[in-house]
Amino acid sequence: MRRIFVIISPLLFALIFLAPSSVFAANRSLSFGLSGDDVVTLQNALIAKGYLSPGKNTGYFGETTQNALQKFQCAQKIACSSATTGYGVYGPKTQGVLAGASALSPLEFSGWIPYWRSATGTQDVLPHLSQLTSVMPFGYTMKSDGTLVDTAHLTEEPWKSFLAEAKKNKVRVIPTVMWGNGDSIHRILSNTKTRIALEDEIAKVVKENGFDGIDIDFEAKKHETIDYFSTFLKGLSQRLGKKWLYCTIEARMPLEDRYIDEQVPPPDAMDYANDYKALNKYCDRVEIMAYDQGVISQRLNKARMAPYAPVADPAWVESLVVLAMKDIDKNKIIIGVPTYGYEYEITPILGDGHKYKVLWPFNPKYATEIASKLGIVPSRTSAGEMGFSYDPRLLTAVAPVNGQVAQMQYQVSTTTIIAENADSSSNSQPFNYFSWSDASAIADKVALARKLGVRGVAVFKFDGGEDPGVWGVLK
Repeated sequence: MRRIFVIISPLLFALIFLAPSSVFAANRSLSFGLSGDDVVTLQNALIAKGYLSPGKNTGYFGETTQNALQKFQCAQKIACSSATTGYGVYGPKTQGVLAGASALSPLEFSGWIPYWRSATGTQDVLPHLSQLTSVMPFGYTMKSDGTLVDTAHLTEEPWKSFLAEAKKNKVRVIPTVMWGNGDSIHRILSNTKTRIALEDEIAKVVKENGFDGIDIDFEAKKHETIDYFSTFLKGLSQRLGKKWLYCTIEARMPLEDRYIDEQVPPPDAMDYANDYKALNKYCDRVEIMAYDQGVISQRLNKARMAPYAPVADPAWVESLVVLAMKDIDKNKIIIGVPTYGYEYEITPILGDGHKYKVLWPFNPKYATEIASKLGIVPSRTSAGEMGFSYDPRLLTAVAPVNGQVAQMQYQVSTTTIIAENADSSSNSQPFNYFSWSDASAIADKVALARKLGVRGVAVFKFDGGEDPGVWGVLK
């Protein structure tokens, strides 16, 4: 037998025999059941991009990692079903996309379409589906017994055709489950049997209808519900598997914005209803409802020029998000932005600020029509929104008909007295005041999202009544 001798250079010898095994393992395809440092690297990348929860970088490629990888593949349009070769496998194509992805991932744009304006809402969004990552039909409500109601009738038109088109465009369909009764929420979630039944029902609805996930919007929860709600999210997350779990939450303000000038916060000031750490653990996306500010921020009330009662001042929004980022991965945070406004009745209090009484929410057309009738040109407010003041006596009738935002769905602020540092009033004559979010105000929130490095923004709401310029902003 002839022997063949191969001369190996010292450098090649070192690369082959002395290099750690991870050098060669780095490019292997990874799939369910494998372990190693390269699995940790993959998990760290998925965590950084918000597809996997922090602490899940165990080095073992289990179901949790597989689900996270599948979500990444679907979002990147690599593969989105088990019928596609490589779905759930970290192969060459997925490796290239993940490795080549920018550290500053593009923003996700999404939005809610309300059931009470389903026809105009779906028509409004349909031509712009390619701009969105997900759509949230504002859709399911809850009975007091803890069972779902398809209030939007999502299996009927116009939803049926709209949702089919969304799927064709690879836009996630994530219907919202709305619940605003704190007593009922606590009663159902604190009972193990009814809580599990609700988890099962929601998961069943998602899977049977082919939805990409679900958005949980449980508002007005009590502080004593906090742990039960976290347990509910944990159970729902497990049942959803590779489906997306979005969590929509009320804004939480820093204490220093709520209590100023040596005010002492009350003992229950931090009795929150949401556990941010649990949200970070169980939710794929955390959507902060960064709107309906009104007169709640004493710090900004004092700093801004009166009248001041914005839907969402960028400075206020930033304080909410920075606070949330202490416990929630920024790659999971979605900033909720409004497309509507509020009208107030304001009474100047000589030497002591103003008394604000919220009248109703509206879509921009309502305000611009009144401005047109009165010959007023709306201007940019100190919060960066559009607004103007007027004497209601100059109008024979004012009624928020076409411009309203769900009269029966939201409770708005009650009459409030606050003090500002810029009281320009010279008399006590009451007047009306508008402040609303237009495309420019929304652009400020998009810029803020990029500045803070969060995952994206979600618009409330798309119903055909928003400033049409918003579509030029969501890019």
